[in-house]
Amino acid sequence: MKHRIVMACALLLLWGICGRGVLKAQNQTPLPLPGQKTTQEPPDPQLKPNPLETLRKFEPAEDEEYRLGKGDEISVEFVGRPDLTAKLVIGPDGRITLPLAGDVIVAGQTRAEADKAIESALSSFYSNLSAQVTVTKYTANRVLLLGAVAHPGMITFDGTPTLLEALSRGGMDTGTNNGANSVPGKVAVSQIPERCAIYRGQNQVVWVELKALIESGNTLADLRLRRDDVIYVPSMAERFVSVLGEVQHPGAVPLTNNSTLASVLAEAGGFTNKAGGKPHIQIVDPAKGTSRVISFNDLLNPVRSLEVTLRPGEIVYVPMSGFNKAAYVLEKLSPVTSLATMAVLVGYP
Repeated sequence: MKHRIVMACALLLLWGICGRGVLKAQNQTPLPLPGQKTTQEPPDPQLKPNPLETLRKFEPAEDEEYRLGKGDEISVEFVGRPDLTAKLVIGPDGRITLPLAGDVIVAGQTRAEADKAIESALSSFYSNLSAQVTVTKYTANRVLLLGAVAHPGMITFDGTPTLLEALSRGGMDTGTNNGANSVPGKVAVSQIPERCAIYRGQNQVVWVELKALIESGNTLADLRLRRDDVIYVPSMAERFVSVLGEVQHPGAVPLTNNSTLASVLAEAGGFTNKAGGKPHIQIVDPAKGTSRVISFNDLLNPVRSLEVTLRPGEIVYVPMSGFNKAAYVLEKLSPVTSLATMAVLVGYP
């Protein structure tokens, strides 16, 4: 009896092995006969993000509530207590100083959030207080305009900053008389730049094909901006790269015939403390969807004599120390941008 059981198990095992071999053989693609053409399934099509959708995601919501900033002048009123009314300026540290309560942080808060913070700070001294904060002068609501404009510099807005308003107030540099013929507040259609870049913080940049948007009548030409955005308008002849991440002055750096990766990083003010001593610098070419990583140690090693050629339009990113991936947001208004491109941008493992 035992012998029969053992034989049955052996036959089942043998059948299983042979069966798997048959299935495997059936699933294999047969080799083509001589002269026979093979057919190959086309690769799955890659989805390409809509460039206009990229701009829409970059643009703040139209009804986004204003948040108080450093330098804003505010008025604080209390219902039923006119004697407590105060006019204050938010300091560089984001605080205001209240009698009795002392310093209260209000920068970065909405008016309603600032109301609650002030009421809470004074609750130990007054009962049932109802505060109301009003902005009497906007000074924190500003953007920086740079590049081929007649009047570069900081521009302050009472309302939501927009791209065309910033450009019109800066005036376009026509390339003659250093922009003397350009009138702030007015921009002729012929003076509209082909494109411009908007830098947001240390890790975001978006390209706006401005003239094409205006000619098509798209309202995204007058893109809503955020406080402290930097608008860079390149001249027709200018060659530059964008330097982002842990550098002192992120933004556009012009290229010269003598530019090197080290000199470009120096133009950006060098590394911040968060970059660490041995950063791996990522260089991204958004037009080609390629990325390369350069060790700063290799760059400085005279033995290796490493030469890095930078191409106009590339992005140099310095990640935070301790991260192996340059996890930043790169959004470029270009119909050739694909998901494959975006996948390259997350760095190397």
